[in-house]
Amino acid sequence: MLKKLSRLSFVIGLFFTIVAIILLINDLLNDTSTKLNLYTGGVFLVFGVFMMMVKERAE
Repeated sequence: MLKKLSRLSFVIGLFFTIVAIILLINDLLNDTSTKLNLYTGGVFLVFGVFMMMVKERAE
């Protein structure tokens, strides 16, 4: 786990995933007419998972 935390792409992905979860929970708890939190949370979640899955190039 410590090796994963030293990769910048994993840390960025973890940050975007946590923010996405917060946005999606906020959208579910608050009933508003705009769905900006839902769309933004979905995009952040996809981007965060993608960044966590990116492997470093072997040099």
